[in-house]
Amino acid sequence: MVQRTPVATAALHEADETAWLEETAELIRQGRLDAIELGPLAEYLTDMAKRDRREVFSRLVVLLSHLLKWEFQPDGRSGSWQGTILEQQRELRQLLESGTLRNHATAVFADAFTDARKQAAAETGLARGAFPEECPWDMAGVLADRGEAAEAGQRGAK
Repeated sequence: MVQRTPVATAALHEADETAWLEETAELIRQGRLDAIELGPLAEYLTDMAKRDRREVFSRLVVLLSHLLKWEFQPDGRSGSWQGTILEQQRELRQLLESGTLRNHATAVFADAFTDARKQAAAETGLARGAFPEECPWDMAGVLADRGEAAEAGQRGAK
């Protein structure tokens, strides 16, 4: 392997971020921490954490808006809506295996519901007031496998 200096790894970071990540991982495996430019690595790790938090928030909004549509516009129910609910639940369960992201989801839950309520109103044509101001589900209810409960339009327990 080519011995890279911090200057060379910084240039690689600018030219090809994926190659830089692979190179940085290899340097860590080799214990060559002195060859790693820590500034870009710290920035990248911070960006990854922000990305994960944004993903949790976004998936909560999508899931909550679909649950609202499912509950409050029963004539519009479709396999597509149910599929989206299942997909978002699955992805969120995986993300929330991280305690940090689970805590984040809990912290932003009310804000995600506010956005989901706006989204559901826009997508259904129903007035925002047709939807509850406070979320009728808690986190466990949102993530619960609804099975036949979703088909019957029942809410998760709050």
